[in-house]
Amino acid sequence: MSEAIPQTRVSAARAASPRLGFAGVGWIGRHRMEAIARSGGARVVAIADPDRETAKGACKLASEAKVVSFEELLDSEIDAVVIATPSALHAEQASAALQRGLAVFCQKPLGRNEFEARRVIEQAKAADRLLGVDFSYRHLNGITKIRELIRAGELGHIYAMDLTFHNAYGPDKPWFYDARLSGGGCVMDLGIHLVDLALWILDFPPVMKVTAQLFASGKAFEAMAGAVEDYAIADLRLDGGTAVRLACSWRSHAGRDAVIEASFQGTKGGARLHNVEGSFFDFVAERLQGTRREILSKPPEDWGGRAAVDWLRRLEKSNRFDPSIEHLGKVADTLDRIYGR
Repeated sequence: MSEAIPQTRVSAARAASPRLGFAGVGWIGRHRMEAIARSGGARVVAIADPDRETAKGACKLASEAKVVSFEELLDSEIDAVVIATPSALHAEQASAALQRGLAVFCQKPLGRNEFEARRVIEQAKAADRLLGVDFSYRHLNGITKIRELIRAGELGHIYAMDLTFHNAYGPDKPWFYDARLSGGGCVMDLGIHLVDLALWILDFPPVMKVTAQLFASGKAFEAMAGAVEDYAIADLRLDGGTAVRLACSWRSHAGRDAVIEASFQGTKGGARLHNVEGSFFDFVAERLQGTRREILSKPPEDWGGRAAVDWLRRLEKSNRFDPSIEHLGKVADTLDRIYGR
């Protein structure tokens, strides 16, 4: 049974400018803070980070913010929390914030496994508070246009998808390489975006079958305590017959910084999104018809913070639970099946 939500937060009228607290202001957290600051309409009033110097540096983006502990942040006069801490903390911190009657925007993954993710979703439902997760690639112009084509039926039945995310570097934080803290390796870090895109673009059909091969340093991956994979290939069969192939890796021989691609084959046409010259930020999207192609979008575009700003715009209208977040339980379930757990 969840804790009772403080009555002051239930009955208070929505503020014109939501007051935000930030938990974690490393690269991602600070980038999302900058995006929210540029968008206007919100006040960052509290910042929590284990590195106080990092927290103080983030205060340059929010002049009225105070540096506090996470518990102090929850007790501050805020309406919502943005969480950008290591993955092991996401579910616990998101649940704690929701129990205090706060809306939440959390970095992916929401939980290290399906159980943790669904627990947070159920907590948001019980608290009737808005919950968002930072699936930023949904907000690329090219992906938005491809989804519109698919939803309008212009590509016909989508019978095959091929999605790839190879990172020639890999994360620079030690906790990424301990599954007890991260939940998994490249699948949890990169493959989660691919699974989300594949399901989201078709409005989350049931996943009927999952097969996968995982590797660590070129050898078949064995899920020993704390171990993580660095290369993975997975095949999904969706309700309706759509075949989805996923591939992701860390520190692979990509010949460039990154290979990020998504292709969609339909009975009336196809579409493709791909990064430009190994960039993590620049993408081209194309509509395909036989040997012909039409450019749907091209760089530059500033898209990295759009998921956070979209959540903020929804928060400005209402802090109440959005049932669409329940679809993310399917993403978490699919990841667990890829891991064979």
